[in-house]
Amino acid sequence: MMWLILLVLTVSKPEIYKVTIDSPITPSVAEYVTGGIEKANKNGAKLFLLLIDTPGGLDESMRTINKAILASEIPVVAYIYPEGARAASAGAFIAMASHIIAMAPGTNIGACHPVALGQQMDSIMVKKAANDAASYLKSLAELRNRNTKWAEEAVFDARSSSAEEALREKVVEYIALNENELLDKINGTAVPLKDRSYIVSLTKPYTVLDIKMGLREKLLTILSNPNIAYILLILGFYGLFFELSNPGSIFPGVVGAICIILAFYSLQTLPVNYAGVAFLLLAVSLFVLEVFVQSSGILAVGGVISFILGSLLLFKGGPMYRVSIPVILVSTAMTAAFFLWIVTKGVRTFFIKPKTGSEGLVGEKGLAKTNIDAKGGTCLIHGELWNAKSSEPISKGEEIEVVKVEGLTLYVKRCEESQNQ
Repeated sequence: MMWLILLVLTVSKPEIYKVTIDSPITPSVAEYVTGGIEKANKNGAKLFLLLIDTPGGLDESMRTINKAILASEIPVVAYIYPEGARAASAGAFIAMASHIIAMAPGTNIGACHPVALGQQMDSIMVKKAANDAASYLKSLAELRNRNTKWAEEAVFDARSSSAEEALREKVVEYIALNENELLDKINGTAVPLKDRSYIVSLTKPYTVLDIKMGLREKLLTILSNPNIAYILLILGFYGLFFELSNPGSIFPGVVGAICIILAFYSLQTLPVNYAGVAFLLLAVSLFVLEVFVQSSGILAVGGVISFILGSLLLFKGGPMYRVSIPVILVSTAMTAAFFLWIVTKGVRTFFIKPKTGSEGLVGEKGLAKTNIDAKGGTCLIHGELWNAKSSEPISKGEEIEVVKVEGLTLYVKRCEESQNQ
């Protein structure tokens, strides 16, 4: 019985470990891929299959993945899949580091200019970065016995090739419609692995362990999305704003603080333009000042302008790192509408008649309790007795109206209704 259990465990043991990259290359993706490679090596897998569909990503994260690939004791197969997928920029570097590259029909590889790696540089720095990237990709191509000229053109000329073209120019080794076809083609082939030749020996039916992202990695990947980072930053700003404008609310402050911290993590995984951050901080400052300073809306208008500029300039590094225009427009519209409402409420207060204090008595009507003349008298206003004076004689019992207030004395006049009577 024990031998039967051991036999079942041996037969069902995964020979192939599979990981899928279907997003930009970020630190969380690098952690996910390197963790999968380490697990495959540790558990004695025969092959590591890396499915790629990415527009590129961060240079540092790409190099972290490549180090794990180059240190692997088993072959790493990069498969650009499904149809319509691409291994652009950092994705092409990862594929080139792999022991075998395969592509599905209708896919492409290349376009490795360093600007696409999230760098913002002048012409000299662009040239240096391009030379560095070209040397790195060329060295990977030499290591895997692939087309080095194509590697240089992919960097300097941002060249990208289709599956058929890449196979013809010896950039990739296989074209396969699906995973099973790919595994059939590479089964039994010899793969140069460090200082030895490794024979890929797989048993049909292939046992594949599809490694999924853990909850932590999924969360970090979501947070690495520029739109999510931007929204968290805005929500954090709103939470702190409401807490400052309504001290003691607690809930907005707690939510705002959590969103700000998560936004800070997101920003460290993305190519941030600090000019954009400065504009957003300026917008926050102007909006907060608008609450405490009567500027007739000038501060709020400046805040909205800074908000838009900060949103547009927040990230650098190409289209995949830009905040979606619809997200910016919605956020700006909501922010503008909110502060326009605040400014409108503030302007209206200038036209509201005071209802308390001495200013609130002007225009109020009451009753003369005694005769009132220039020397004085008393009147009843809001149920209170006041000393009163009048430039015209007013008889006891007549209705009066307050003209002005000086200290504790009211200057009154006879109501027009009383005069008409």
